Amino acid sequence: MPTSATDFAGHVTPHEAHDWQQKGEAVIVDVRTQAERDWVGSVPGALGLSWVEWPNMQFNAAFDEGIVAIAQAHPDKKILLLCRSGVRSVAAAQRATALGVAQCYNILEGFEGAPDENRHRSTCNGWRYHGLPWVQG
Repeated sequence: MPTSATDFAGHVTPHEAHDWQQKGEAVIVDVRTQAERDWVGSVPGALGLSWVEWPNMQFNAAFDEGIVAIAQAHPDKKILLLCRSGVRSVAAAQRATALGVAQCYNILEGFEGAPDENRHRSTCNGWRYHGLPWVQG
């Protein structure tokens, strides 16, 4: 249980997140930009709610209202936040928790994971690297 406004419920691996989603225990909220979801791919069944907006990468003024609405629509489910590498999703989980949304988790490694030595993603970790379901376009 979070103990302050900057805490959140914790971190889960991509496999744990997928398992919880498949069991109906959780909702995945993809906090990447719409452009990222369209061009790079997305998790089937995930809800899109950008943390920042493309192209200026400014905070999405609709995030607070959106995350509260998602939590209210799914009161008995964990809220799993996903971004490219697991950084924005931590900030989003902290913000959601501060807004009173319970059971917010960060999905470790994100959708694409960390860059490798050639600065390529999805080659060493992340949702796609682990072979979990995703779609593009």
